[in-house]
Amino acid sequence: MDYTQTIDVAAGIIWRGGLFLAAQRPTNKIMEGYWEFPGGKLEGNESPEEALKRELAEELGIGVREASYWQCVEHHYTERKLIVRLYFFHVTDFAGEPCPVEGQNLRWVSPDEAPTLGFLPADAGVLEQLLARSTFR
Repeated sequence: MDYTQTIDVAAGIIWRGGLFLAAQRPTNKIMEGYWEFPGGKLEGNESPEEALKRELAEELGIGVREASYWQCVEHHYTERKLIVRLYFFHVTDFAGEPCPVEGQNLRWVSPDEAPTLGFLPADAGVLEQLLARSTFR
């Protein structure tokens, strides 16, 4: 299949006390209602880490203090002829309290609860890898 577009996205797995933050896509966005790891598209010549910091400030009102790159995953949305390339970071320190700046629902999620939420297809494989880990940050 020919894919017409590739989108680069930075996503943060934001940790607090063994829980991670999940965001539910609002009703005015594509794939509304799905849960995801917060983040967003790279702009211009941004690095994935720069985009992560900008997006988390814009979407959640937090300042990233410590983030470590984990992995890059490509997900193919065949029905939309779209490839999403996601750069995942573990965010282990941040300033401020996450708030739903864009009207999204936010929830601190335990590993046991995560599979019940309905994550985006692009995040589902990463979630499985995350849950297979024996320890949580």
